[in-house]
Amino acid sequence: MSNPQSCKGPVAPHGYACKGRMRLGWVAAVAAVALLAAGGAWWWQQRGAAPAQGQAAGPRFGGGGAQAQPVSVGRVERRDMRVMVSAIGTLQSRATAVVRTKVSGELKALHFNEGDEVKAGQLLAQIDPRSYQAAFDQAQGTLMRDQALLRNARLDLQRYQELKSQDSIASQQVDTQAALVRQYEGTVAADQAQVDAARLQLSYTRVTAPIAGRLGLRQADLGNVVNPADANGIVTITQLRPIDAVFSVPQAQLDRIRERQAGGAELPVELWDREQRQLLARGRLGALDNAIDLTTDTLKVKAAFANADGRLFPNQFVNVRLQVDLLKDTLTVPAAAVQNNYVYLVQDDGTVTQRRLRVGVADGDRVSVEGDLPEGAQVVTDGLDRLREGARVMVIDAQAAAKADQAVQDAGQRRAQMLRNLTPEQREKLSKMTADERRAFLRGLRAQREGAASTASAPASAPAPAASPPPAAR
Repeated sequence: MSNPQSCKGPVAPHGYACKGRMRLGWVAAVAAVALLAAGGAWWWQQRGAAPAQGQAAGPRFGGGGAQAQPVSVGRVERRDMRVMVSAIGTLQSRATAVVRTKVSGELKALHFNEGDEVKAGQLLAQIDPRSYQAAFDQAQGTLMRDQALLRNARLDLQRYQELKSQDSIASQQVDTQAALVRQYEGTVAADQAQVDAARLQLSYTRVTAPIAGRLGLRQADLGNVVNPADANGIVTITQLRPIDAVFSVPQAQLDRIRERQAGGAELPVELWDREQRQLLARGRLGALDNAIDLTTDTLKVKAAFANADGRLFPNQFVNVRLQVDLLKDTLTVPAAAVQNNYVYLVQDDGTVTQRRLRVGVADGDRVSVEGDLPEGAQVVTDGLDRLREGARVMVIDAQAAAKADQAVQDAGQRRAQMLRNLTPEQREKLSKMTADERRAFLRGLRAQREGAASTASAPASAPAPAASPPPAAR
C-alpha cells in the first residue's frame, strides 16, 4: 500500500505517478459509490415487491397484492368502418401536346414563361410573318383582278342577250360570252381559295396553345429557325386539372365494385404519399379496364382527381386507397389493442382479462371486431407484453407519459451538451466533487450561462449602468 505522504511536499519526486494514483483513487471511489447506489436500489425494489406480512405471496403478474402495471387504454366504440383496398398507382395526364409550328420561319417572339398555366388558344410564340403576308397580298391581288374580269364579262353577256332578243346578234356569240363568264367564275373561285390558303398560312405564324395546361421547359430560343418537322417543338403542354390515377385492384373485389357502380354509388379514392403519412388528394373511381391481367390476377382501373391545388404531377408514384364498401355501426377497437386476435379488457376491479375476437377490416388506427366486448369498455393499447390473465393494472394517460419521456430526453440532451462545453479544467474539477457538489456546480454554471444569454439578447438601446467610481474617488 503506497504511503499517502509520499506525494506531499513542494515538489514530489514522482509527480506524474502521484497524479495518476490520485486519479485512479477518485475513479475507484466513484465506482464504489455507484455500486452501492445500485445495490441499495435493488434492495429497495425487492423490499417493495415483497408481499406484506400475513399476506400470501402471489404470482408476479397476478391479482391480489401484485404490483399494478402501468398501461394505456382505448375505448370500444361503434362507428362506420370503410372497407378499403390498398394499391400502388401512378398519375397520368389526360392530354399532353407538343407545341410545334405549322410553318417554317424565324422565331421572333415568345409570350410565355416556363411552368406557366395557359388556356387553350393563348398566344405562345410569333414566327416572322413577312413572307406569308406577301403571299397573302399577292393572292388577294390576283383575286381582285379576276373579279374585275368576271364583272366585265357578265356585263357583255347581258348586252348580248338584249341584242339577241332583238335578232341583232347571232346565238353563237351569246353562248361564247356565257362560257367566258363561267370561266371567269371558276378563276375567281380558285383565286378565293388561294387567298384563304395564304390567310391560313399567315395565321400559323401566331403559335397558340392547343390545350389548357401547364407549360414545360422551353425547347427553342429566339432567333432559331423552326419548322413543323422539329421533334421537340417549342414547348410541351400537360393537362393537370383534372388528372387521373391508374392502379390495379384484385379480381376478388371486381364484383363488389361493379355492383356498387351499377347501383349508382360513387366509390371514393384517396391518394397518399410514399410514406403513407400525408393525404394528397381525394377523388372518385372512373373507368375499368376491359381485361384482367393473368400474371397478377388484377384489373386496371382509373380514378379522377380535380387537382385544384396543382400538387399532383404526371408519372408521380402514389399509394391508393379505394373504398369499396361502408360497414354501418360496427364494433371497433384501437388497432394497437389487438394481439393475436386477443385483447385485454380492463375490469371494474382494476384487473384485466383476455377476450378472443374475430378481427375484421381496418380503417386508420381502428379495426372492426366481433366478440364479447361491451361498448364503452376500456382495452389495453400499450403495455400488452407485461400482462397476464388477471393482472392488476394502473391506467395512465399516454399523452402525459409521452410528454414526460420527452421532457426527460430534453433534460438529458441539455446536460450532455453542457458537459461537452466544459473545459478540461472544469471536467477535472467536476470529477473530484461529490454528487451534491456536482449538482450545485452544474446549476450554478447553467444559471451563469442563462444570465449571459439574457444579457446578450437585451435591446441595444437600453442605457448602460453607470460605472462605479474608482476607490480613490469615493
